[in-house]
Amino acid sequence: MNDKTHNTQHATHNSKLKPIMFVGTGSDVGKSVINAAFCRIFKQDGYQPAPFKAQNMSLNSFASAEGLELGRAQAVQAEACGIPCLSAMNPILLKPTSHTKSQVVLNGKPLGDQSAQEYFLKTDRQFLFDEAMKAWRSLDAKYNPIVMEGAGSISEVNLWDKDITNMRISLATGAPTILVADIDRGGVFGSVYGTIKLLPEAERKLIKGILINKFRGDIALFHDGRKMLEELTSVPVIGVVPYFSDIHIEQEDSVVIDYKRGSVKDDGKVNVAVVLLKHMSNFTDFNMLERMPDVNLYYSANPAEIDKADLVLVPGSKNTISDLMYLRERGLAKAILQAAEAGKGVYGICGGYQILGEEIRDPYHVEGDVEAIPGLGLLPVVTTLTKDKRTVQTAFKFAGRDEDCSGYEIHMGTTDLQGGQPLCTLHEGGTDGCLVSPKLWGSYLHGILDNKAVVEEMLKANQLKAEVTEFDYAKFKEEQYNKLADHVRAHVDMDYVYSVMKIEE
Repeated sequence: MNDKTHNTQHATHNSKLKPIMFVGTGSDVGKSVINAAFCRIFKQDGYQPAPFKAQNMSLNSFASAEGLELGRAQAVQAEACGIPCLSAMNPILLKPTSHTKSQVVLNGKPLGDQSAQEYFLKTDRQFLFDEAMKAWRSLDAKYNPIVMEGAGSISEVNLWDKDITNMRISLATGAPTILVADIDRGGVFGSVYGTIKLLPEAERKLIKGILINKFRGDIALFHDGRKMLEELTSVPVIGVVPYFSDIHIEQEDSVVIDYKRGSVKDDGKVNVAVVLLKHMSNFTDFNMLERMPDVNLYYSANPAEIDKADLVLVPGSKNTISDLMYLRERGLAKAILQAAEAGKGVYGICGGYQILGEEIRDPYHVEGDVEAIPGLGLLPVVTTLTKDKRTVQTAFKFAGRDEDCSGYEIHMGTTDLQGGQPLCTLHEGGTDGCLVSPKLWGSYLHGILDNKAVVEEMLKANQLKAEVTEFDYAKFKEEQYNKLADHVRAHVDMDYVYSVMKIEE
């Protein structure tokens, strides 16, 4: 659907709107996707929206055109707005490096690793909040409206005094706030009622609506439930959004991997195994392969399932050394080596590229106490982890082909070739990756598999048959954003939403 087909009555004279905030009764209730939907709805209605999430925790990140890092969800939401992503859209990003530690990224640049205790108890919360608000103001000066997303649950009373991303942002910006609840997981009455009643009065007043998400079945059956929720909370239910599986929006949270675990299929498709790492990052690298009808792409930490695959992909990692040790402990390293010995295609991206090399060195203890560890030895490269992070969008040519390709880098470390040859020629100058053979290479470039030329070469090298159509991924994503917006618009009272966002004269 074309944006111009929508009614732009609300955008008269490009009127300034209040920002709007979407918060949750818990994690994984669908806030990020709902936020993306409203980003596209406002764009369709003639506004110039932009997303914002003060603090995000994710292993899935993206490089902005400024060469800075932000959470992938905000990059997706910016795309839904039709604008380039900026680090200001996610000024504080936490990237878990273990069960207890995360790398803290502030304004697109890493500050260092901190434990949860250090981050919540020892960081200057006011400083972080001030930085978040500075980023928010920079967006608010250019865009209208700002479509904001909270993090996790807003009813974690033990964290309220540390809050820099939920209701404190609502209060500071005066944003009407919509509470999103996932009815599919059950307990929607308790979670909505409890969340609202726990809030201090000033914050409770900002909750202008309840949005019930992921409803399965006949919505008419929830009519009485809707009225009961409104009576219990004195807050209107602005919509009940049905569950969908036919709209494809890039997901950020690694919880979606639980739905993508799988195994080999004997149905004539090309079986592509992604080795499931403990600290796997940027699983969106495989979105295009997943869309190919002749490909069965699955994630697995089972050596037997890796052994049966036609192609093996080793993905990015937020803690490469730890994941390399994990691969050896689980027998996965042996399965990867056996796949290569059997002449199957084995390819590594970012951390996976480092893992396939001869050695990883960590002289500055970027990832921990291990200063050096042998890699799998499939690629003649040695990696040295560094304190500086490279974040850049790049254009390149792949393995001598003429087509222009695109991708982005987010990594800490330099990798030196001891043999083989560079895989890609970068338009900016220089090279990327290591090519041993068409069946064995590694690259730092996230998004490399979104390029038709790369996938064609992989299939050709392994004598595998799968149709690689001239797939316009950018056009596909545009269609999905419009489908998502239409889906949400059809089940939400948009007149009410605009009424609470209106700035009184």
